[in-house]
Amino acid sequence: MVEIFIDRANNELLAAESLKKLSEEAVLKKQFQLPTKITFYSSVISHSYYAIFYAAKAILMKKGIKTSAPEIHKKTIEEFEKNLVKTGILDVKLLEIYKTMAVRADGLLEIFKDERWKRGNFTYNTIPQANREPSEDSLSNAKLFVSNISRVIDGM
Repeated sequence: MVEIFIDRANNELLAAESLKKLSEEAVLKKQFQLPTKITFYSSVISHSYYAIFYAAKAILMKKGIKTSAPEIHKKTIEEFEKNLVKTGILDVKLLEIYKTMAVRADGLLEIFKDERWKRGNFTYNTIPQANREPSEDSLSNAKLFVSNISRVIDGM
């Protein structure tokens, strides 16, 4: 299951990156017969969040912790914080990887929480074209989160 969740996280990253390119490259819009003004930035934010969510599920699963509905997203954040951040496990593993505290577990937790908020706010409350900057931030956060979680899992 750990590998399945990591694969799903990487799939969500690919979807986010592809939709961002499709939003910005006129040649691709023409190829897909899309209106020139159409964008998918809200979907980039959503897929970026899900990449983070599935990476968090993967590392929790690696520790034998399962989360399920109802409120699976809330439970996953809570378990991630309780079992990986507050215990220091994630910081120790990140320290082993980087030999520096450049990326801390609490920073990854904040990324997870912020992206969950953005997924709801920007997906449901603004027009897609207005979401370019937040989508770039979300995609960058997702790449950072997933790559670090993947490295920690590999070292466990």
